[in-house]
Amino acid sequence: MNRRTLLRTATALGAAGLATGVPAAASAATTAPAPSGSGPRRPLRVQVVLFQGVEELDLVAPYEVFSASDHFTDRDVEVRYVSLDGPRTVTAAYGTKVRVDHGWAPQEADVLVVPGGGYARPEGPGVWAEIRRGALPRALAEARRPGLTLAGLCTGVLLLSAAGVTRGRPCTTHHKARTDLEKQGGVLKKARVVDDGDLVTAGGVTSGLDLALRLVRRELGVDAALGVETVLEYEARGTVWTSGR
Repeated sequence: MNRRTLLRTATALGAAGLATGVPAAASAATTAPAPSGSGPRRPLRVQVVLFQGVEELDLVAPYEVFSASDHFTDRDVEVRYVSLDGPRTVTAAYGTKVRVDHGWAPQEADVLVVPGGGYARPEGPGVWAEIRRGALPRALAEARRPGLTLAGLCTGVLLLSAAGVTRGRPCTTHHKARTDLEKQGGVLKKARVVDDGDLVTAGGVTSGLDLALRLVRRELGVDAALGVETVLEYEARGTVWTSGR
């Protein structure tokens, strides 16, 4: 166990024990390094896409869940905000200014999270402005490759729809945008999270927590997801529809 893993395990051990119902000593065993000769696992790399007018909770909730998950797994988790226009300051829907330090690099991601925002203000900044501009939907379409999961939440799913990603695929979005998503070819499912393998979508705003928890559970294991739930004092809610692929 390297120093970084040892330090984060020491701070998270109590929460992990509470989450799993396993005594601290047994929880420590679950964070032990892989057997000798197997080599370290590659980090789980998560990028959250930001744009002008993005919803605050849409961008923060997945970032927090994935960042916290790093304390409950022996696999490193790297989370970053990215922008198609390169490093800059983004102004979110309610005026929060967020500094984005990383440019567009989906080839370096395992999970690309697309938040929503601005759907109720068609003439203002947000998803409609990005759809009209066209650059972000094109970039999302070009980002698709084996090994990359595209994850959309709230009205960010409409950006994936504009990219042609959701056509003919099971998906969901904010309840006020479901009609638009279905008209654009999405196969709408009545679920809070829809997991169709390399496409995972979720409903409105707070469902970003559930989207990220679903992906943590899938990529890092049940114990990691339960550990995050305990730390956040939040229990994953709603139906998860899955294709099983």
